[in-house]
Amino acid sequence: MVQATNTQFLDEITGALDWWRGAGVEYAFLDEPRQWLAPPEDELADASASQRPRRAPVEQAEVAPPPSRFDPAALPGDLAAFGQWWLSEPLLDDGSTEGRMLPRGQAGAKLMVVVDMPEPDDSEALLSGPQGRLLDAMLAAFGTRRDDIYLASALPRAAPAPDWPAMNERGLGQVLVHHINLVAPERLIVLGTNVLPLIGHELPQRSAVLHTFDHEGGTIPLLASRGLPALLAQPRWKAVLWQAWLKWTAG
Repeated sequence: MVQATNTQFLDEITGALDWWRGAGVEYAFLDEPRQWLAPPEDELADASASQRPRRAPVEQAEVAPPPSRFDPAALPGDLAAFGQWWLSEPLLDDGSTEGRMLPRGQAGAKLMVVVDMPEPDDSEALLSGPQGRLLDAMLAAFGTRRDDIYLASALPRAAPAPDWPAMNERGLGQVLVHHINLVAPERLIVLGTNVLPLIGHELPQRSAVLHTFDHEGGTIPLLASRGLPALLAQPRWKAVLWQAWLKWTAG
C-alpha cells in the first residue's frame, strides 16, 4: 500500500515536471537567492562557537610610563659607568642615541672644561672642528693641552635649538653637577651661557665671570665665559676671557 502511494506521488511529480519542460520551462527562478544546502546563520554561529577552543581571558599588564625626570639615585657612581650611561640614556636626548660624543679625560684633572654641546660635525671625538681648534689654541695659551684636561659637554650631541629650560626641568643640571663631582677637578671652566644656570648660577651679564662651584668635598674655582661659537664670532671676547684667566690664576 505504501509502495503504491509513493509510486503515485512519483508519477504525479514526474508528470508535472514533464509538463513544464514541454512548455519550455527548464529552471525555477526566485526574486531573492536562497542557499538551500546551507544551515541557518544562527546554527552556523552556534556550531562555530562550540568548536572554537575556549581561552582564559588575558590580563593586560599595566605598563609604567617612562620617567620624565632623571633619578639622582640612579646616576652611575664612577666615570667608566657614566660614560656608558651617557651614550645610552634615553632621557638625555628624547630617546635618540645617534651622534653622541663621550667626554674625555681622567678624574682629578687639574682643569675641567665644560661646553654646551658637541660640534655638528663631530663623529669620533668631542670638538673636532673649528671650535675644537679654538679650544686647543686657548689651552696652549693657558699653558696646558687637551690631553691634560677633562673635556665634557652638557648635552651628548649637537642640537640646532635645545630647549634648555625644559632640559633643566628634566634634571640635566643634576646630571652635570654629578658629572663634575665624579671628575672632582681642581679648576672648572664653563664655556656657554646656557650651561651656567644648570649648575646653579645666573646667566652671565659679561663675557667672562668668576664664580665658585660647590663641590661635595668643598668648592672649586669656576671661570665662566661665552661659548666657543660666540668666541669665534667675537674675537674681542677672547681678550676678555684671557684677562679673566690671568686674574683667576694669579693667586
